[in-house]
Amino acid sequence: MSRKITIQTPKGKRHIGPNEPVFIVAEMSGNHNQDINRAFAIIDAAAEAGADAVKLQTYTADTLTINSDKKWFRVEVNKAWKGRTLYQLYQEAHTPWDWQPKLKKYAESKGLVLFSTPFDETSVDFLERLDVQLYKIASFENGDLELLQKIGQTKKPVIISRGMSSIEDLKLSLRTLRSAGAPEIAVLHCISSYPATPDQMNLATIPDIAKRFKVISGLSDHTLGINVAIGAVALGASIIEKHFTLKRSGGGVDAEFSLEPHELKKLVQAIRETEIAIGKPTYEIESKEAENLVFRRSLFIVKNIKAGEKLTSKNVRSIRPGYGLPPKYLKRILGKTVKKNLDRGTPLSWSLINSGSNVD
Repeated sequence: MSRKITIQTPKGKRHIGPNEPVFIVAEMSGNHNQDINRAFAIIDAAAEAGADAVKLQTYTADTLTINSDKKWFRVEVNKAWKGRTLYQLYQEAHTPWDWQPKLKKYAESKGLVLFSTPFDETSVDFLERLDVQLYKIASFENGDLELLQKIGQTKKPVIISRGMSSIEDLKLSLRTLRSAGAPEIAVLHCISSYPATPDQMNLATIPDIAKRFKVISGLSDHTLGINVAIGAVALGASIIEKHFTLKRSGGGVDAEFSLEPHELKKLVQAIRETEIAIGKPTYEIESKEAENLVFRRSLFIVKNIKAGEKLTSKNVRSIRPGYGLPPKYLKRILGKTVKKNLDRGTPLSWSLINSGSNVD
């Protein structure tokens, strides 16, 4: 099983996985507020911020539920959605299917990958006709084995959120996808709480996912702000997904826990800086760091001495700057004699010491 996803983007071939640039996904969800022009504007803002991809959700209210106001169909949790029926929520949040080819074409013209989360088999068929590069599986659907099998059969890369899944649940989902033909899989750590709080996140799960399941790992982040996502990158996340809107005050089913354009731009910049800072394991002295070696301690003459006089703890000290012998030689040179008169403030070197043949 490959540990990298490879897709074709408007900018060329793109690899997603360890030691590759983090794949940053702006999740539009229902933040278009049923206005296609707003959807286009969200794509513009995502491109301007430096995101790699925009993600949609592909469903209708009728493919997800039935139109009923019985108590089982009323949302009683999550402040952002409380009080609606499921049907009302999904009617408001869904992205009309006739928009999606237009949005994909527009996103690609802006250099972005556009892909989607299908919620039933008919939406997979629709997205296949749209020729998406990869699929996303939402936390709420990651146990729908028939849907997973359908997605796996497309033979395209899959990103799956693990929200609300135990280890055994996730193992079953991965087996289903792989046996159906999914070539590469990424698993996003996800807390299905809207919004989630930092104390819920347990970001240490991200490297554990990669190690335990032999997959690409990342984060689908529902916390407010950008700090948690940056921490995830430092821990090895290869994919970061954040909900995105033009303006939280403009409303939308996910607006409350979505980033605004200036925040997404700040996140992208912070992620790119974090990637550079992570670098690779090294113990070499970096060139700019080497410039400061002169400010380390070294051995200096601190009291005038004459030729033939012994070096003692009174006339030699380890002080800054670093032009003399390293401090590790202090005990070795004490008791030896000097070849010539030395003034206070002279950096000590082996060439000034008699019996200097024992230089390492």
